[in-house]
Amino acid sequence: EPQGPDEWTPRNAGARTPDALTLRAALVESDNRAATLLQQQVGSKRVLGVARKAGLDGLPDVPSLALGTGLVTPLGLTTAYAVFPNGGFAVEPRDITRVVDADGSTALTVPVVREQVLSPQVAYQMVSMLGDVVDRGTGSAARRQGVRGAVGGKTGTTNDFKDAWFVGFSSSIVVGVWVGFDQPETIGREAYGSRYALPIWADFMRRAARLRPSGAFERPAGLQEETLCALSYQRPVDGCPLYS
Repeated sequence: EPQGPDEWTPRNAGARTPDALTLRAALVESDNRAATLLQQQVGSKRVLGVARKAGLDGLPDVPSLALGTGLVTPLGLTTAYAVFPNGGFAVEPRDITRVVDADGSTALTVPVVREQVLSPQVAYQMVSMLGDVVDRGTGSAARRQGVRGAVGGKTGTTNDFKDAWFVGFSSSIVVGVWVGFDQPETIGREAYGSRYALPIWADFMRRAARLRPSGAFERPAGLQEETLCALSYQRPVDGCPLYS
């Protein structure tokens, strides 16, 4: 059930609190209230189930789960984001992929271990929405800092500015950046993920693109394009600027 007036209530970083948002607009704007309401509608058990399949174990069953409550490592969160550009497949991280001996022969190969946890269609919708975060949302500074091509990602900031995050991907690489102290304390005034973590991510992605070039994300069968209003992210009415 939605939280009562005397219970915990999420707030947004900005003053804007719209009555209704599409999922796409809420993610682009990083709207905390929309995230918690969606969690309540879907149910925490289902959210925790998907998170567990993606590799995030031990998260708490609380109303603030959708805002990042719970401890995760940079490796764990980055691995979880790989589900989206991988077409819904969760993967196990590998420290070593192959060992070659002095003769050039392969002595050890560590295979890829993966499991389908989301449908390709759902994964692609997330790729599309996270692409909007970079193109026109809280991650848009990445474009101004020289990141090109098809990418997606999400900013993250914890209470009292103790952690700054940005996790994002292209079709060839997934990269996570965390900024903070070993013993948690405030990083600085207005230390948002977009200010502290995103520039590091953008610099790495620019360099990585030279070694791991990427292309457009492949849209799976069963989805079709829809023309949307650039203001409401819904079907346009007369006079509405079109979203592209």
